[in-house]
Amino acid sequence: MYNNKIVVYTSGTFDMFHSNHLKMIKYARGLGDTLIVGVSTDELVSSYKRPPVIPFEERLAIIEALKYPDVIIPQRSLDHTEAVKKLNIDVFVVGDDWTGKYDYLTELGVTVFYFPYGDGVSSTKIKEEVLKNYRDLKSKVEMRVNPDVKVKD
Repeated sequence: MYNNKIVVYTSGTFDMFHSNHLKMIKYARGLGDTLIVGVSTDELVSSYKRPPVIPFEERLAIIEALKYPDVIIPQRSLDHTEAVKKLNIDVFVVGDDWTGKYDYLTELGVTVFYFPYGDGVSSTKIKEEVLKNYRDLKSKVEMRVNPDVKVKD
């Protein structure tokens, strides 16, 4: 708490920004007075999965353009102990695909919410669908006969 205001923190990669990202940020906004949003750096994301499609600076700009966050910061670590202490964080919100990962923050007096993403949209699903559509289209193009090309016998 800072100046009798509840400080909420949420973070993510926010690659290929979609409706579930927005829902989680909006949800986090409703849990307190000040909302800090951390955007994972390319280096951090690359340390545990494939690099983001959208570069860090662009992902940061997208989050900065939203009306819900009060403060946007780079997220350089998955360990939030120092951020909780330095930023006086009271509430931590993260997608439920990370369930259990941040329970250690409760020992620091932080309330942790795992936001239910459900079976909806995800950046991973979007990437998989784009790749599938690309491969399907490429296959159709490669199989198509071009009447202008004469094949020699």
